[in-house]
Amino acid sequence: MKIIDKLAWIEIKNNKILCTKSFGKNKYYIPGGKRENDEADEQALCREIKEELNVELIPNTLKFMGIFQAQAHGHTADTFVKMTCYSASYTGLLKADSEIEEMIWLNYSDKDKISEVDKLIFDFLKERNLFE
Repeated sequence: MKIIDKLAWIEIKNNKILCTKSFGKNKYYIPGGKRENDEADEQALCREIKEELNVELIPNTLKFMGIFQAQAHGHTADTFVKMTCYSASYTGLLKADSEIEEMIWLNYSDKDKISEVDKLIFDFLKERNLFE
């Protein structure tokens, strides 16, 4: 079994969650990405969000939300993604950048548009009444 270790930033506004779609992909994902070298969670997540959405996460506002694991979208059956999730405040204006083709605010009813691990995260957030 292979594990892809990723981090994700959960941003909820008006009962919708921010998601992104990369060029060439057919699913939306909660923004974030893989750590480089020996980056700590905070370093990797702040870097990825800056690259993808052109905003700065405020490190001292990072709040751990949970770890979720599921089959990795677009990979072989023995490949899973482990997503470590945080919420955080940010500065700047959200704007799709780098490999991001589109950013969108999704509802719980949009689960058919996201990856398997993100479906687990959507369920977790819905169970806690954090979004609809």
